[in-house]
Amino acid sequence: MASTEELYQLYLKHPIISTDTRKIVPGSLFFALKGDKFDANTFAESAIRAGAAYAVIDNPAYQLSNQYLLVDDVLTALQDLARNHRRQLRIPVIGLTGSNGKTTTKDLINAVLSQRFKTYATQGNLNNHIGVPLSILAINKQHEAAVIEMGANHQKEIELLSSIAQPSHGLITNVGKAHLEGFGGIAGVRKGKGELYDFLASAKNGITFVNSDDPVLVAMASERNLHPIVYYGDADPSGIVSGKIIGNDPLLTLEWTDRRNEHSYIVQTHITGEYNLPNILVAIAIGRYFDIDPVAINAGINGYQPNNNRSQITHTATNTLICDYYNANPSSMAVAIENLGKLDAAHKVLILGDMFEMGEEAAAEHEAIIKKAFEAGVNERMFIGPEFQKAAQSIDYRPSTIDNAVFYPSVESAAEYLKNEPIRNATVLIKGSRGMALERLVELF
Repeated sequence: MASTEELYQLYLKHPIISTDTRKIVPGSLFFALKGDKFDANTFAESAIRAGAAYAVIDNPAYQLSNQYLLVDDVLTALQDLARNHRRQLRIPVIGLTGSNGKTTTKDLINAVLSQRFKTYATQGNLNNHIGVPLSILAINKQHEAAVIEMGANHQKEIELLSSIAQPSHGLITNVGKAHLEGFGGIAGVRKGKGELYDFLASAKNGITFVNSDDPVLVAMASERNLHPIVYYGDADPSGIVSGKIIGNDPLLTLEWTDRRNEHSYIVQTHITGEYNLPNILVAIAIGRYFDIDPVAINAGINGYQPNNNRSQITHTATNTLICDYYNANPSSMAVAIENLGKLDAAHKVLILGDMFEMGEEAAAEHEAIIKKAFEAGVNERMFIGPEFQKAAQSIDYRPSTIDNAVFYPSVESAAEYLKNEPIRNATVLIKGSRGMALERLVELF
């Protein structure tokens, strides 16, 4: 059996990790990770033929030569290798998790830190038990800082990811109603996200950034007696920075204050949604913590443009679209609806798709979103998916504006409606869980 140290010595010579034989990089290490419907041990020979230097396997039947490295479990070997590599790094590693805003926040922090440091940040959605080890192993000696996103849909997952990433600094964006089925309710979400605080509390010199305006996060930090804490926001006068939205049309303009010298700065962003204020503010706070000049911080914030269907503005010939259909849960839905209602636009349209992984709370949460949508100052509402349809049938909320809403069981049926009744000259929020594939509607605007 190949030991972690033996693998690490090979990794130092071959520092590129491959897990997909269709994307083999010559000279890389191939890890034969099992999937739900396949055993990648069967692809090890193909990986070697495609140019991989070695293949890490856990089935001796596929050990054809000394290029095939046998371990007890390939996934565990990958995670242990990443832990080993992380222990060798002498750079700040900022770990973050939360119910909403993780990727946007990660990208903003990266944009700010990159003004001064050669920074590595999690790529794409590599934020799980496979993605985090791959992210850590992508950090090389040229990097001066790293930002690692950690996602979870059940308890103990953040604990595992923290043990791999071993963040020196960390933050939780928020605790909301996401992955309720896997976490077992909102209390389970709080406990699961809090595992990052648990790690930082036990780590030597672990530094936590906490939004002082979020009472849940402040309470979670207090429960663990976290120290040191770097606060940001208005509520704690010791906070490193504070800020407020001074423009939302629909792109945000932010005025922020460096609390150490009380100087204020204004930055224009390419982000929409007032709910993104804490995400922008923590990036600024981290920038100031690492002594990045305010002008450079503003350049980083201004230079960030969402391109991942998270609060992304798209202009068509006749409409302004807020594309936010990468994911959805009750918390993110509510703030997105509120934000559209506040925008200064002549005609506003909500297009909402089902929220997934709600478990026993699905009916109640979809009913609550329908009510929220009718309370918002918008002109038209479209609800798509079987959960919204069921909720509409049982809901006892019948406002006078019910005629300004349509319900469709699928994206296909909604698309047919939009072809016959096109929306023009409107600001449109399109939001739903990734599995709804609401991007199929964009071409109709």
